[in-house]
Amino acid sequence: MRGIIKVVNFWVVMDSGFSVRPRHLIAEAEGSIIYGLGHVLREEITIKGGHVQQSNFTDYEPLRMEETPEIKVEVIASDNPPIGGGEGVGPVIAASVGNAFFALTGVRLRDLPMSPARVKAALQGPS
Repeated sequence: MRGIIKVVNFWVVMDSGFSVRPRHLIAEAEGSIIYGLGHVLREEITIKGGHVQQSNFTDYEPLRMEETPEIKVEVIASDNPPIGGGEGVGPVIAASVGNAFFALTGVRLRDLPMSPARVKAALQGPS
């Protein structure tokens, strides 16, 4: 068991009020999803002896293009006043991935990132 979570699809429906440029909202949401999935699945900063251990993308890996899921963002037409766009997508990413994992396995992941070591430990149950 490798313990790697692979997100295949990610769907978002947004009501950001009246949208002057819906394509810009979609692009902002897509960027937030990709950035957020990196945080949720593996990005982690570790500190040892008061020093950050990661120095570059070789040891702090963001989500790569080939790992990016199919993303679908739908902007709902609304007469409400305009509000922020993509920023609102970020907070739901961990919950979305965690709930999908729970639906598949019946096991909750409660710590980030949802690294292979944490996934394997959760699936093995309490020690």
